[in-house]
Amino acid sequence: MLPLADHNPRRTVPVVNYLLVAANVWVFLWELSLGPNIERDLFIVSFVPARFWAAPLDAANIIRIFISMFLHGGWLHLGGNMLFLWIFGHNVEDEMGRGRFVLFYLASGIAAAMSQVIAASLGGDSSALLIPMVGASGAIAGVLAAYMVLFPRSRVLTLIPIFIFIRLVHLPAAFFIGLWFAIQLLSAFLGGGGGGVAFAAHVGGFVAGYLLVRLGRITPAWRARRPGW
Repeated sequence: MLPLADHNPRRTVPVVNYLLVAANVWVFLWELSLGPNIERDLFIVSFVPARFWAAPLDAANIIRIFISMFLHGGWLHLGGNMLFLWIFGHNVEDEMGRGRFVLFYLASGIAAAMSQVIAASLGGDSSALLIPMVGASGAIAGVLAAYMVLFPRSRVLTLIPIFIFIRLVHLPAAFFIGLWFAIQLLSAFLGGGGGGVAFAAHVGGFVAGYLLVRLGRITPAWRARRPGW
């Protein structure tokens, strides 16, 4: 399933969301400029669970958490993450306000990183602790959770491949995002991640986002509750 658009009007210009997308693209272009040194240089600046366990209060390791939120492993990785952020981030920022949205996004990313650290430590495979974490997907998972809570009936235009056919359907946000989370949760419990996907980070970011919205008692304006399409 791939989201293409939502029908959910907003009241403000999502400046922060635009800036987050632009920052991710800019950092990825910087990655490409590294040439043959890219793996070495990214290992230095990215968040590595083993390095964090060795010195959890080291300022450099804490800074690496934030840096890793803007690093990506390829065009598909970047494109997929930015598509989700572009579609779902606008309305969440609209409801939270710019300052609170920034803090929410970063907090979800931190929770995602810590979830991956714990999962890698409990997984029994010490090599997992040495895999760098890169990508905005943990923070974006928090955004998805917020969108699901705030706009459960909003319609999401979704592309669904069925064998050699492609179908476009409109799904309620609660169904689309709930199914996405179920897949991440199942993959995390089954030990997914060998393909380079940090499913535990997705789960941690989502849960953090859900709790932050609930505890913050953020509620949408009446117009956002109306189903679209």
